[in-house]
Amino acid sequence: MTQQELTILNLGQSLDDIANLDPRGYGVCKILYKASREYTGMPLCMNAAQKLVGTVGEGDIVYIMTGFVLRPFKHAETDGIISSMLLARALVKAFGAKPVVICPEENRKAVEQMAACVGLHLQQDFDDLRNIPVSMGMVVFTKDADKAAAQAQEIVSALPPKAVVSIECPGANAEGKYHNAIGLDVTPLEAKQDALFDKIKEMGVLNIAIGDLGNEMGMGTIAEHLAQYIPYAGKGRCSCGCGGGLAVRTKTDNIITATVSDWGCYAMIASIAFLCENIDIMHTPELEKRVCITACENGMIDMYGWLIPAIDGFGLEINMPIVQLMREMVVQALSLKTTCKTWFEKVDELKFFGE
Repeated sequence: MTQQELTILNLGQSLDDIANLDPRGYGVCKILYKASREYTGMPLCMNAAQKLVGTVGEGDIVYIMTGFVLRPFKHAETDGIISSMLLARALVKAFGAKPVVICPEENRKAVEQMAACVGLHLQQDFDDLRNIPVSMGMVVFTKDADKAAAQAQEIVSALPPKAVVSIECPGANAEGKYHNAIGLDVTPLEAKQDALFDKIKEMGVLNIAIGDLGNEMGMGTIAEHLAQYIPYAGKGRCSCGCGGGLAVRTKTDNIITATVSDWGCYAMIASIAFLCENIDIMHTPELEKRVCITACENGMIDMYGWLIPAIDGFGLEINMPIVQLMREMVVQALSLKTTCKTWFEKVDELKFFGE
């Protein structure tokens, strides 16, 4: 095993571990991670980052799908949209890519304000998106299931993607129903983005999905595990009477699970920063704070409904240190390559991590 391979394995695992810290203590993140890690066969964040680094280049379109609308508030939550905007920034910095956020109407105002927050020009015209540097796009996706397939085709025809990343994006179960975390039906509230994700997979495009429960797009990859161990996930266990459970039908080729979906995305961004040897790709705690505040000031709510700078119940007091810790992991890994070279060689000689 080379020094780079050993670093990728262990740094990736450390970033995964940070993304799966369990402050609540009820263990859902650990349940999800076990199945996801077995499926991927390597650290989740580093797997996805390597795929993006090997696929995305200058000017390439990357879809970022997000936007979970919460009942009874009928507002979109902070989880998903915050990391989507920070990922858009990272994709521009790392590759000169053209990120396009796909979201419901409830996210529009926040995206418009957060784009400037992360330093990007939001282009409504697709030609401007292609031609103007440091830009991103946004498409509001329909909630009408009868119109979803047509809009999906329209989008991919106008902007053929090189990759798609779904982050905390609601997905339907096998019965076509969307559920919240306690198995209640939220189908009328959610954009029907499954049609777009399905279309992209049919095209053979690189697809990555990030979730933290099982009701998010792509989590069908570990559906059997969800049905067995996650409350409300199995057939007949949801609270709405559809009989399907909250586990979604859509599967992804590259899965990331975390305590908070945004944390899983941050781990992936940190991995990209390492692979590209550029720490500026990973945002700072100060930018995390600014983006969180901008999100809540523009209608995004915490999981519990509060208009505060928090994600899934976790405030800035935990989100900012998590970002800083991930940044420092990358800084140390990059700066100690030469200093620790002998140790890498000695560890490799003893074959604990394989050939």
